[in-house]
Amino acid sequence: MKKLLLSLLALTPAILFASSEGAETDIVQRTVNFIIFAGILWYLLADKIKAFFAERSLSIQAELDKVQDTLKASKNKIDSAAKQLEDAKVLAAEIVENAKADIDSIKQKVAVAVDAEIAHLEKNFDEKVKIETRKAKKEVVVEVLEELFNSGDVELTQDELSNIVLKKVA
Repeated sequence: MKKLLLSLLALTPAILFASSEGAETDIVQRTVNFIIFAGILWYLLADKIKAFFAERSLSIQAELDKVQDTLKASKNKIDSAAKQLEDAKVLAAEIVENAKADIDSIKQKVAVAVDAEIAHLEKNFDEKVKIETRKAKKEVVVEVLEELFNSGDVELTQDELSNIVLKKVA
């Protein structure tokens, strides 16, 4: 209020001397009325205007704080997502390496199993060949003996036949 009165007193001589003497105008009265009106308005509304602007400043500050908190939360989420992405990349690389190692291990196991199976099949084949060869020999011997016995060309005595059987058994 003191500033208003001081500015009013400082401007009053300038307003009075600025008026021209030849023309009659009511500029001085209008200026005084305006200054009084502005002073009354200021007196009545100053506290409300100050409170409004103070409240507005606080609400803007609160909004700014809220936006900054949201920004910080977003940055934290971005950092967390980036960290999770890096962890996922490392995990994926480990999984790929483990899968390659497992594949190599499985290949080796399968190769060993196949080799063992081939060896087993070869052994079985050799045994079957031996068995079939023995069967064939026995069949040939049986056929030859039957022909000999049936033809009557060969005469064997009981002693010779018993010697043959003893040799076969022993």
